[in-house]
Formats: sequence, C-alpha cells, structure tokens
Amino acid sequence: MIATSWLMGATPAQADETEVAPQVELVLDVSGSMRAKDIDGQTRIAVAKRAFGQVVDALPETTQLGIRVLGATYPGDDKKKGCLDTQQIVPVGPVDPTVAKAAIAALKPTGYTPIGLALRAAANDLGTGEGARRIVLITDGEDTCTPPDPCAVARQLAAQGTKLVVDTLGLTPDEKTRKQLVCISTATGGTYASAQSEQELTDRVQQLVDRAAVPPPVTPAVVTGTESCDKAPVLSPGVYSDRERIGEHRYYRVPLRAGEELRASVSVALDRPVNRDYGVLLKAATPNGRELVRGLDAASGRADVISAGLRWSFAEDEETAAVCLIVSNSFASATSAGAPGMPLELSIDTVAASTAPDAPGLGRGWLLLLVLAVAGLIAGVLAGWLTRWWVATWREN
Repeated sequence: MIATSWLMGATPAQADETEVAPQVELVLDVSGSMRAKDIDGQTRIAVAKRAFGQVVDALPETTQLGIRVLGATYPGDDKKKGCLDTQQIVPVGPVDPTVAKAAIAALKPTGYTPIGLALRAAANDLGTGEGARRIVLITDGEDTCTPPDPCAVARQLAAQGTKLVVDTLGLTPDEKTRKQLVCISTATGGTYASAQSEQELTDRVQQLVDRAAVPPPVTPAVVTGTESCDKAPVLSPGVYSDRERIGEHRYYRVPLRAGEELRASVSVALDRPVNRDYGVLLKAATPNGRELVRGLDAASGRADVISAGLRWSFAEDEETAAVCLIVSNSFASATSAGAPGMPLELSIDTVAASTAPDAPGLGRGWLLLLVLAVAGLIAGVLAGWLTRWWVATWREN
C-alpha cells in the first residue's frame, strides 16, 4: 500500500465534473464626476448605460450576474454619509435583461466615490462558494472616501484565499486613477484597461464578462515544497501551486518508472517590485544530489511571469526511482523579500521516453578512418594543384 502511494504521488486538483457556474458582479461608479461630457461628446454616465445595456443583451442565459453601484443616491455634502453610498441594484443570479436595463436606466450621477467600501460589499454579494468569482469595477476617478483604502481592501480579499478576481476599467482616467486601479487589479490577479470611447467601453466590459463566465479547466492543487529532497512531497502528473520566497529553494519528488520521460515546467509570478537581472532555475536531480538536467530563464527588465522547463528520460534498463525537482530563483528586492513568497505554478507530466533519431554520420571504426584518409588525400591533391597553378600564373604576370 505504501509503495503504491509512493508511485502514484499526491493527487492534483482536477476540474469538478459538476462545475459551479462562475459569478460576476459589475460595480459601476455613479458619482458626480460621471456627469462630465467628454466621451464622444456625451456624458460618461450615458455612455456607460448604453454599454451596460448592450452587454446585458448579449449575456448567455447561464451567466450569474449582479450589478452594484456607488455614489448613486446621496446628493448632500455630508461626506460621512456620502461615503456609505453603495447599493446592489441587481442581485447575483440569472439575468432578466428587462429588469437589469431598467435599473441601469434609472441611475443619475450623484455623490462621492467609495470604491473600497463597494469592493468589500461586492465580495459579500458574491459569497464564498466553490465557483470562480469576478468583480468588474468601472470608474472614472479614484476613491474619495479612504479609509478603507481600495488597494488594501483588494489585498485583504486576495489574502482570504478565495477564487475572487477584481478587474478594473478606467473611463478617461488620469494618472492617479490609473495607478489606483492597477494596484487593485494586480493585488487580486485581475487586469486593468482604460476606455476613451463608447465602443471601447462596450468591448472591454464584454470581454471581462465573457472571461468571467469561463472557469479555468483545472485548479492547481496547493502543495508545499520543502528544503530537502528526503522530506519533499511526492507529486503525480498534474498542476500545482506553491509560494517561494526570494532566494529560496523548493524541493519536490516525482516517481518515474523505467522507460518514462519527465516533463516539468515552473512559472513564477512577480507580484512585487524586484531589482533588475533575475532568473528562475528548475533542476532535476537524483535523491543523493546528482544533477540530471536543468532549465533556466533569466530577464533584466519588467516581466509579469518568468518560466523555465525541462525534460529527462530514464533509460529502459534503469530501475524505478524518484527524481527530485528543485525550484530556485535569483530575485532581489530592497522592500519585500520575506513572507508571503511569490506565487509559483508547477506543471508535471510523465510520458513514454522518446529516443532521439540517430543523426547521419560517417560511420565508426575502420570505416570512419578510411573515409577520413580518402578525404584527406583528395583535399591534399586539390590543394597542391591549386598552389602550382597560382605560382605559375603569378610568375607569368
């Protein structure tokens, strides 16, 4: 039983046959600044309403969609009250286009911009189910109600370990707004985009909603690498996620049978600023430390992900054994080198060993010696003839 478990390795997480429908909530800024008339000669809110209407009309029936607004109801000057102004106008669930568009049509630009509070409320709207959850935030300005700081809220949501991603979309954003929206999306593994026209806004929102409606085919299994091979987790073919600190080494073990080929790759996401000139190394070694093969990737500029891969085969006459996979990095950071480590994804597969075809050659032993001798003789004769011809020609001229 123990031997069988060792050969099989840890079981990676797989896509559930009864998939939970992904959920998405659109969070729309309806603060006073949305009155600005600078998108195709129309107000920002008018453009946003039409874009939302087109997206709602194009939604598949299976989409679980909700809509939340911020700054839509309080017109007064009491900032304390204005910074509590966020409501869910369409609950998360199958969408009735008529009801959703009627709710959107009634919106009027009104108050403040409590983005942090709205993100926190949207996360609660989506719940904590097993399915993928996504928030799409559309705003034309930065938060005017800190605290809570929206970037801090996004980090808190990401730290909870739930499948929640926040995508951000800026309407004609200035630099401060852009930086805040990038911070929010980066913290949760989402994306940032900007829109300067109605068509861009419609296309961007549609893309984000469509992306949210497609769950990932495989959820990586969480695994924790160790500091040595003898204590490393045994992994079967699949996809795994872990975290590695700057300058750390992570060990994993993969059992191989005779005649099998190991194919492995690792990707490390740069979720914090790092110094220039860095790399990721993936090595395969024997349990006693003898290196078998390595894969390396290095960079010196801005990158979001850096990856390395390798492949290695046991000879058919070798015994079954375990291969140690070692993931290490050469990052350096002056600000955050400790916990939590940078997210990494490890992909492992084993296939039948592939033997490289023999390259065309000249042969071996006496045949090779004979071929070389004949080639040398011919080359010498040709060189002599050319030299005599050149000397004779030179003397005549």
